Amino acid sequence: MEVIQTTDAFKALIENVKTSTPGYKDPLAFGICRVDLGQLNVDKSLQATYPIINWDENFGSAAIFIKALAEQGIEVDFTQNEVVCNINLAFLKACLNAFTPYSDEAHGDAHKNIQVVSALYSQIINNGSLEGEFKVCFIFEDAPLESVEATYLKLYALSQAKVGLREINLNGAFGALPNVAWSNGQPIELDYLREFEIELKLANEFPHIDFVDKFPRFLQHIIPADNTRILDTAKVRFGAQLAAGTTVMPGASYINFNAGTTGVSMVEGRISSSAIVGDGSDVGGGASILGVLSGTDGNPISVGKNCLLGANSVCGIPLGDACIIDAGIAILEGTKIGIYPAELKKIEEANPAIKGKISGEIFKGKQLAGLNGLHFRQNSLTGEITASRSTREVKLNADLH
Repeated sequence: MEVIQTTDAFKALIENVKTSTPGYKDPLAFGICRVDLGQLNVDKSLQATYPIINWDENFGSAAIFIKALAEQGIEVDFTQNEVVCNINLAFLKACLNAFTPYSDEAHGDAHKNIQVVSALYSQIINNGSLEGEFKVCFIFEDAPLESVEATYLKLYALSQAKVGLREINLNGAFGALPNVAWSNGQPIELDYLREFEIELKLANEFPHIDFVDKFPRFLQHIIPADNTRILDTAKVRFGAQLAAGTTVMPGASYINFNAGTTGVSMVEGRISSSAIVGDGSDVGGGASILGVLSGTDGNPISVGKNCLLGANSVCGIPLGDACIIDAGIAILEGTKIGIYPAELKKIEEANPAIKGKISGEIFKGKQLAGLNGLHFRQNSLTGEITASRSTREVKLNADLH
């Protein structure tokens, strides 16, 4: 690719790439990643690390990447949902030639794709070769996942809040990701450990295994906001999304992938996959929000703003704002819940949309899903679970967030 001198020439090049490349379309997402390959199966991808991802943005950079690949004889198939290609020195040089008009501006938060290409190119110049395996990945359709590289790209998009929770297709992720041993942030094939167990142990080189999983931990790939605290790296899985101000305490807390918080929250319990916790809410010690595979009939659960899930409680229905589930109570879709007439009237006042539409004194939890201002209690004498209009304001300790 010839050296491009002006921004107008760059824009003309982008337009030419798009109009002259058969079947061209902008990718939904793309990025350059470092890939960790198998120790035994050397063509098997175990992990993909992206210094930057692009989601529905920076289409000019995508066009340059596609053009640079074409010059190396690699044609991108735009009919595929995802495309993963190896990159080399010629690819990087071609990209830098095209990016020349913007190279002086590529620092800090500006032109990060150029910064990635430039850093890799400098690595080759300084060391004589690329130290590692590097690929460029494109996602053209939000379809079920096929590769490790595309799966990681989507997990990055979730954890960096490029997309909302429950808004992208993660089907196929478990099939695409291999189950590996993680040691100091690096994946190791289980087959490799089995094959060379005797030699490694006799040589005192058997690695310390931190955990075994298909997913790495959140902090292995994501730098959280300054006022976000995660007190135990094991408590948040990569692909979770944590809003600024979230505190994740050690102990019984856990946040799965495609789950998380939308605002300042205290998490001392479990937020299962696909569950979302609203701003100002507190998931008490040992409390559990059920995931889509845990008895919710596949209906994902959202907990509204300023809610409190008491210690060791179970939330199996969506909650509106300002709700409380007392400690030790399980509120599931089929749970029988008593509401006395005076309290029902107060609940209707807080939820005008249901006024006159529900009646009776005994309800299933599913009937109360999404309502605001509910306080779920259990009568210590009779064992009856009841719901009343909450009179308490749930307010987090500002000093902790």
